[in-house]
Amino acid sequence: MAKSIAKRKPNGRPLSFFGYRRGNGRVAIRNHVVILPLDDLSNAAAEAVANNIKGTMALPHAYGRLQFGEDLELHFRTLIGTGANPNVAACIVIGIEPGWTGRVVEGIKKTGKPVAGFAIEGKGDIATIADASRTAKDFLHWASELQREECRIDELFVSTKCGESDTTSGLASCPTVGNLIDKIDPMGATTCFGETSELTGAEAVCASRAANKQTAEKFMATFRAYQQMIDRHKTNDLSESQPTKGNIAGGLTTIEEKAFGNLQKIGHKTKYIDVLKPAEEPKKGAGLYFMDTSSAAAECVTLQAAAGFVVHLFPTGQGNVIGNPIEPVIKLTANPKTVREMGEHIDLDVSGILRREMTLDEAGDRLIDIMIRTCNGRLTAAEALGHREFVLTKLYQSA
Repeated sequence: MAKSIAKRKPNGRPLSFFGYRRGNGRVAIRNHVVILPLDDLSNAAAEAVANNIKGTMALPHAYGRLQFGEDLELHFRTLIGTGANPNVAACIVIGIEPGWTGRVVEGIKKTGKPVAGFAIEGKGDIATIADASRTAKDFLHWASELQREECRIDELFVSTKCGESDTTSGLASCPTVGNLIDKIDPMGATTCFGETSELTGAEAVCASRAANKQTAEKFMATFRAYQQMIDRHKTNDLSESQPTKGNIAGGLTTIEEKAFGNLQKIGHKTKYIDVLKPAEEPKKGAGLYFMDTSSAAAECVTLQAAAGFVVHLFPTGQGNVIGNPIEPVIKLTANPKTVREMGEHIDLDVSGILRREMTLDEAGDRLIDIMIRTCNGRLTAAEALGHREFVLTKLYQSA
């Protein structure tokens, strides 16, 4: 196993990593050139450009036509945030018409990175693909010469969620992430957790972990709004959604059990300083943030990446295969069965905690080490296996 090349304190904890520094000062750990379709009609053109220019990456998705109100604002916030994410070195935006395409381009342009937009109306796919391909090639050449440089941990943005939770999640893998959060928060890192509905039953404890009364009240208002939405649309309960069949097979019988295990991801000392809307960029400086998100893995990570987070920690029990095209997803588990049966998806095995062969503190340090190695360029299991789940959150029906 390769050793981390990060500088370390005498106690072995990483202090720095090697990343790409962008023009706006933000730090990246990947260097993607993205072909971003504005809407579902533009997916084919975006994928054709990515096929023409090897080394670029298209992000097809299902939405973007006749959305309105807050649903449309979230759509723009997610697309602009995706293109603005530091892990994106340059971006090509393709849309069916120029107005909304230009809005996304202008939003991304504020970061100072190379970005160009192309509209299909009045030109057709073939001419649009040709023009966009030429620009994408220029962007790729430019990005390929960028060099990594030493960056500090206090410049790192880290997000987390859990998936396919079981009894081992709440006992070991989620607490391992919490141990990491408690260690890097005093170093000045910016971190984020979410999964609003999955905190049901532990919401009062979660509110108590806010940094102040105003933030606690903001969290509770967000939680109640999500619960009201669920109440409006559910049939009789959330059977097979919360907990999932996988959760139940793993020994969890109630959403409350799942929620308290989930909450272990934020550690025991760290307080969250603000509550973010979906895909909203943190603006209060370094610290832990809560983001209002679905508990669906691909949606949650997509929203966190759109908010500017560059590396993701994903504890899993029964095993989950989630990845993200922009933000590398590091998966860890404490379930030995998952390690045996789905080991190709796991970046860190912390099952030794349950066998008393590893302390929680040691597991947290190992997670910090694999995170730093990932920041330095190590591919995650999800990246190696080609998992690029990019799923936009939609709030309601289109017009």
